[in-house]
Amino acid sequence: DCQYVDSKGNDGDSFHVRCGDKEFTVRLYFVDAPETNLVYAERTHEQSLHFGITLDESMKAGVKAKERVQELLHKPFVILTQWANAAGRGRESRYNAFVEVDGKSLAEILVSEGLARTKGVTHVLPNGEKSKSYVERLNALEQEAKENRLGAWSTAAEEKK
Repeated sequence: DCQYVDSKGNDGDSFHVRCGDKEFTVRLYFVDAPETNLVYAERTHEQSLHFGITLDESMKAGVKAKERVQELLHKPFVILTQWANAAGRGRESRYNAFVEVDGKSLAEILVSEGLARTKGVTHVLPNGEKSKSYVERLNALEQEAKENRLGAWSTAAEEKK
């Protein structure tokens, strides 16, 4: 029964939440959504290279990812975490977590829609699934989104054969 909390630092893979009497920032396991600005220019550049798009297109995809997360989390959702610190460049503490909305993985939704790439720390899932098999599933979803030119992939240059 967690709730999304509007915050200046929210983006597609890291956002502020309220669960019961606790408020904190969640960082999704296994995914990296494009940045919305050039505050971390090196990361934004790396992301644009990954998706094969311009910096401007990458930041627009980051805004779409952020908006999609807001849309999906407008109703109560579930967070599964072990309170592992997701160290970042920001000042606020973040915790790695899995987020489920309507019984679906938020990470899988973002990757399948081309709004995030597979990346990040490895961890055994709460259901006991090994991270390797989960990452393989995310990679397959990412490849499918790429092939269907979804999200950030929509403006990517065609691959040369």
